[in-house]
Amino acid sequence: MIYVDTSVVLAHLFAEDRRPPASLWTATLVSSRLLEYELWTRLHARKATESRADAAREVIACISLLELAPVVLSRALDPFPVSVPTLDALHLASCQFLRDRGQRVELASYDNRMANAARELLIPLRDLP
Repeated sequence: MIYVDTSVVLAHLFAEDRRPPASLWTATLVSSRLLEYELWTRLHARKATESRADAAREVIACISLLELAPVVLSRALDPFPVSVPTLDALHLASCQFLRDRGQRVELASYDNRMANAARELLIPLRDLP
């Protein structure tokens, strides 16, 4: 299972220099419901809602979204081995929630700070170009 953070979805939607391979979207993907809110907020901020809305919906449909349940929110309040911003803490807590339940999860992220925190938590990283 691959936990996808928002940086990966945005790189895909905006065809950035670094973007995930097409094969990623056929894997078993999961993320926090937070991804959906972050994605739409970024699309609105870039004034790209009209041009990218359909593609955004298609990508979101490929990803199983975890709700921000109290146990996940509680974990995000705990200290992390490195300093992380609030939204990263919520993503990492969601990923850790899955791992605590015996799921094998890799994190796919282009965010260096998130990747560093994942390494400290011993969360494997998905190799992305």
